[in-house]
This record gives sequence, structure tokens and C-alpha cells, in this order.
Amino acid sequence: MCYYKTLCIHILKKSIPVSLMLFLQPALNAQPVKALTLADLYAMAKVNYPLIRQKDLLSKSSGYTVENLARGYLPVFSLNAQSTYQSAVTSFPFKIPIPGFTLPNYSKDQYKINGEIDQLLYDGGLIKTGKKQAAVNDSISEQNVEVAIYPLADRITQLFFGVILLDEQLNSNKIVNADIQNGIDRTSALLANGQAFKSNLDILKAQQLQTMQSSLELGSARRSSMEMIGLFINRTLEPAARLELPAEPILNQDVNRPELLLYNYQIKAYDLQDHFLEAQIRPKVSLFVQGGYGRPGLNMLSNNFDWYYLGGIRLNWNLGNLYTLKNQKQINALNRKIVDAEKQTFLFNVSLSNIQQTEDISKSRKLILIDDSIISLRRSVKMAALAQLENGVITARDYITEVNAEDQARSMYILHKIQLLLAQYNYLVSTGNLIK
Repeated sequence: MCYYKTLCIHILKKSIPVSLMLFLQPALNAQPVKALTLADLYAMAKVNYPLIRQKDLLSKSSGYTVENLARGYLPVFSLNAQSTYQSAVTSFPFKIPIPGFTLPNYSKDQYKINGEIDQLLYDGGLIKTGKKQAAVNDSISEQNVEVAIYPLADRITQLFFGVILLDEQLNSNKIVNADIQNGIDRTSALLANGQAFKSNLDILKAQQLQTMQSSLELGSARRSSMEMIGLFINRTLEPAARLELPAEPILNQDVNRPELLLYNYQIKAYDLQDHFLEAQIRPKVSLFVQGGYGRPGLNMLSNNFDWYYLGGIRLNWNLGNLYTLKNQKQINALNRKIVDAEKQTFLFNVSLSNIQQTEDISKSRKLILIDDSIISLRRSVKMAALAQLENGVITARDYITEVNAEDQARSMYILHKIQLLLAQYNYLVSTGNLIK
């Protein structure tokens, strides 16, 4: 993977650094510090990531939406008032002489004010479906946040194993420093007896300084990486903070990425839209009571202001949505197919990534087996070179060459070991099985 190449180039640019403090600081000053695991870092980073706060806000917003929908079952009160003037009113062209009865003369100006209470009895399932839609939309919004946050797992994983690699290189350079110091001690003894040149001692000391110099560079790189991790988890990490080298994980081929749940929610949303369309074409039934004051009232034979009331049951059936129902359902069916195609494409890309990661895992295992043999042989050659240096057979430069050769073999072993773990945990990140 390109990450490994970048990692190797970074290491070569930085040489093989070791913190000078690790050479000079007494072990007695070190305080036991609990090592942080990858699971610890991921959990803390997720909690402290700013985007996670959206989930609480989305949940509250969904709660208000559902509450508002539920209030659709409450009685609805309305108040109406009007004043009109009309060009003509009901009149009688003739008068029937009835004792004690006079036909009224209606006024052209009329007035009305009334209030009405409407109680929904049956809405065809609109409110119930609306609640389900609100819940699914809330799930979609929250899952979008989970999808947006998920790349955080990869960033934490890369930083984590970057620091692990630096720590392993620091430990390896301690061994180099010890080998060089061993050569310095023996060359110093030979020089005191007149059996070695001072230039050999100077070469060894210069090499030791270079090793200590590289330690400063990588020590700085480690502190920088730890600071970045500290920002992710919202904690100030002490220089002594340690990361625990994880064990090889058990790989699971099942894909549990948050994107899959998001796709499922989106498909469910389109299913609910079908139910909502069907609910729209069902009749709506409600009770109503209306009371008012005006002229004329309900008594059409009176032209006086009067109080009135009426009540009953009301049915409303709007069939206009039947014209578009079939097309709307077809649109929802197409949208479901689009989401399913996106889901299958996503799974295909995850599968491709897993194939590459599986090959990286296999390659690293094979390289590690060869590294073990190379280190053993290089160590044997180095020990022979140390004896030859002590006997004046080879120069200090020759000895340093063998020390560096063993260190190079050990560094490749460390790199391959970290690459193996990184490939395995990248596989877990890719499949969504990193944290359980």
C-alpha cells in the first residue's frame, strides 16, 4: 500500500532516530504509566470529535418533530369573522296576509363571527406514518454523522502504528548504541596498550554521536505524533505516555460498516413514503362543533342578530392524489434500486480493498520469516567482527559496517512486523470490525 511506502520514506528521511533522553535519563526517574490501547484512543477520539455533538441535536430535533405530529390528534380550534355587503337579499314579491306573521326584510349588510372545534377521528394513517418517517429520518441523519466520523478510525490507526513504529526503532537504536559503546570500550583498551589507532576510536565515537543525533530527530517526530493523538482525544499526553503494541487480531470477513446501516435506513424511508402516499388517498373523518353570533343567524326568517351553534361529523375524501400515486410509487421503487446499487458498489470496493490487505498480510508474514534468518546471520557476523576489532584484524569502520548491517536487518524486521499489524487492523477498519 502507498501508506507503507510513505512510511518507509519518512523513516529514511528522518534516519533511524532515537531519543537522546532515552540514553541519558535514568530508569529510576520513570513512573509507571498505563499504556493506551488502540481501542482506548478510538473511543476517546470519537467522544471528543466535534461532529459527534450533532447527534444529540438531531435527536432533540426529531423529538420535537414526533411531538408535533402527535398533537395532530388534539382538538383544533379556529375562529372566523366576516362582514359583507351584498347587492341583493332574499325578498318576497308578494305578501301573504297571515294573522300575526310578517315577512322579514333582510339587510344587505351581514355579519358573522364563529368559533369551531374540530376533533380528528381518522386520518387514514397519516400521523402514524409521519411518526415513522420522522424516526427514520432521524436515524438517517444520525447515521450520516456516524459515516462522517468513521474515517476517524483510519486516522487514529495510522497515527497509532506510526508511534508504535517509532518506539520500535527507538528500542532498536538502543541496541546499536550499546554495540557501538562496546566497540568504544574495547578499542579504548587496545589504544591504552598501544595496539590500536586513535582514529579507530574517533570513528566509533563519531558514529555514536550520529546515532544520538538521529535519536533527537525521531524523538521529536514521536512527540509531534503524540501531540496530534492528544488533540484527537482532547488530552495532554505526557512524554512518558506509552502505546500498547496490540496482538494480532482475528479477522472477520463480515462487513459491519456504518454505511450499510445508512443504506438500509434510506431504503426504509422510501418504503414509508409508499405508505404515506396510500394514507393520503384514504378518507379523513372528524367531529366538529361550531358556535357563533351574527346577522342573520340560523333562523332564515329573522333579520336580527342572534346566537347559534351546530355540530356533527365531517368526512373529507380528496381523490386528487390518485392521479399521481402510481408514478410516485415508481419513483420510490427507482430510488430504492439506486440506493441498493450504491450499497453493492460500496461492498464491491470494500471487497477489493480486502483482497489487497489480505495479500499485504501474507507478504508481511513471509518477509518476517526471512528477516529472522537474516538477523541471526548478521548478529553472528557482527560478533565475529567485534572479536576481529579487538584483535586488530579489522578497522573500526569495518566493525561499524557490520553493526549497521545488523541494525538494517533488525529495522526491516520491525518494519515488516508493524506492516503486518497495520495491514490486519486496516482490514478491520475496512470491514467495520475495528472496535467491538
